[in-house]
Amino acid sequence: MRHVVLVLPPAVERAGTVWELMDPRAIVVCADYEQAVLWADAAPAELRAHAVTGLTRTAALLKEGRVGVLAGAPSDLAALVARAALKLETVETIVVAWPEGFAGELDTLLGEAPEARRVILSWDPHGLTDFIERHARRAEIVGDIPLDSAARPLGSVASARYAVVPATRRAEAVRDVLDAVRSVRPYVWKGGDVTAPAERPDAVVATTVPTREELRLLAAIAQPLVVALASQIPYLKSIASLSPFALPSSADRAQDRNAAVRAAISARLVQGDVDAELAVLAPLFEEHDPALVAGAVLAISRQPAAVSQPAPVASPQSGWARVFVTLGTKDRASAKDLVGALIKEAGLEKGQIGKIDVRETFSLVDIAAAAVDQAVRRLTGVSIRGRRVSARPDRT
Repeated sequence: MRHVVLVLPPAVERAGTVWELMDPRAIVVCADYEQAVLWADAAPAELRAHAVTGLTRTAALLKEGRVGVLAGAPSDLAALVARAALKLETVETIVVAWPEGFAGELDTLLGEAPEARRVILSWDPHGLTDFIERHARRAEIVGDIPLDSAARPLGSVASARYAVVPATRRAEAVRDVLDAVRSVRPYVWKGGDVTAPAERPDAVVATTVPTREELRLLAAIAQPLVVALASQIPYLKSIASLSPFALPSSADRAQDRNAAVRAAISARLVQGDVDAELAVLAPLFEEHDPALVAGAVLAISRQPAAVSQPAPVASPQSGWARVFVTLGTKDRASAKDLVGALIKEAGLEKGQIGKIDVRETFSLVDIAAAAVDQAVRRLTGVSIRGRRVSARPDRT
């Protein structure tokens, strides 16, 4: 079958036609771990798609024949080939997803599968001429190449702002943006037709990267702010005059009394010294939903005559709790990587982070007791060193 180049903005949600071009045995080569997970999540169930999130597990799934379409970064796929877990000679289709930023890493990998059909997704095929000539000779190009009549790259169509966020925090980021700009009449564009609301909005937020024409239409309504992945920024710079938008930090977000109460309860649960209280409540759990029992206890605690109030939020000086993180030296991670993620992604202050013990397959991090719930909730799903991590209070 003939090689194909599809001219598309670099967003998995915009690549629906790709699934029709895939054979049952296919590989999606993408920029990083985050993109691989998005591809696996978007794939039709019958393709049995899997993202490379761990080499050992992926190798086992491949050995048992449980994977149809495999999505991964070049380094991860090359590692599976080196282990003889991935046999490229059996692959029928290789989808290369927007290689503008990593084409130089693909020569060896693609050289292992010279007979496989190439489906290359690109937002700038003109900039990939040599790559396409080497690996998809005489490919059919579907879509408009962004060049003018003199074969010069098209310029930007509008000014826009952007905020870089992980895919897992996109919905939360939209709320943060709207809070930061104090929008009361927002227009949140999630793809599809661009239709201006009857009442002029005071903010335009795009949650997927637009085409050149879609950006022009969005800018006609108001200056758009695009919530994007880091790998999508080069494309956005090619169609817009960009300026960064700083998302509010945790200190800027509204903190109400309920949030303080939840933090205090979480800190107490981390301490683990509630055996006596559980003994008192155990008979009620047999008669009522435990969640309703907890609600009743909290309601009683808020009454003016209550004997006790929820425990105050602990400060770093009053106690630390240990958090287990699924990231270690085998992932080329260091304590510095964890500190950076805890500050930038989880919103912690430096004084809330204590000792960090990085081991081969996991890490143990001392966190101020009051901040444990925040650290666990916001760190889970974040990509560090190309690996999406999960976090939980340490049970040891």
